Amino acid sequence: MFERSRLKPVVLAAACGALVLTAGCGGGSGGAKDTAYVARDVDTLYAAARERLDTGRTKQAAALFDEVERQHPYSPWARRAQLMSAFSYYAARDYNKAIQSAQRFLSIHPGNKDAPYAYYLISMCYYEQISDVTRDQKTTEQAKAALTDIIRRYPTTQYAADARLKLDLVNDHLAGKEMTVGRNYQQRGKWLAATLRFRAVVDNFQTTSHAPEALYRLVECYLSLGVPEEAQKAAAVLENNYPNSKWYERAYKLMDKNAPDFIAA
Repeated sequence: MFERSRLKPVVLAAACGALVLTAGCGGGSGGAKDTAYVARDVDTLYAAARERLDTGRTKQAAALFDEVERQHPYSPWARRAQLMSAFSYYAARDYNKAIQSAQRFLSIHPGNKDAPYAYYLISMCYYEQISDVTRDQKTTEQAKAALTDIIRRYPTTQYAADARLKLDLVNDHLAGKEMTVGRNYQQRGKWLAATLRFRAVVDNFQTTSHAPEALYRLVECYLSLGVPEEAQKAAAVLENNYPNSKWYERAYKLMDKNAPDFIAA
């Protein structure tokens, strides 16, 4: 659902700039040379993988990068191929394999200079799978956790800066899910259940665009539950924080109609 990240320029510039081979592309294309199981020297194999990636044959590239590690596990190119394999799977939208490859890279090379990128790649794999608010939000929660992890581990990097922007969108999405469920409960007259959802938005996602409506919905629910004093508290918070919002205007009219004594107070 979320717009695909512009990850390729980042990885080519930041993660892979130092990985480019000076050897010529001996991998070729077509026929048996595209088979990942043909034994080749490491320079030729890595160059063939890069050629596939550069020409958009991402799944072939991933397989060939995997072969670099399999055929030459002790070569300096093996570590580099692990991260390139993860990116190739990401580019092919095979997110599960991309995550697995990136996690494997981190488990073997946790202190590597490209570790921040590996964490970022994992977060993007989750982020780009975020679904509509009407569906289960497990992947959204995973994206939030992964983005938060980048900010915590590498707060001054370009990856953290981008993660902060995306985290705002993720939080807004999660708040939207709570609002959708809350409105559904409200329509069915399940006021207490609805209140819990709207309260969660106010408490956990107060900086999102959904907070003013959540406060208004709390006013509605509390009045329906027969606790106007709680409705007045929600309306007061709405007035203090969003005095020019349409939701405050509606809340005021609702309180004036159903609990005028609290408005006067």
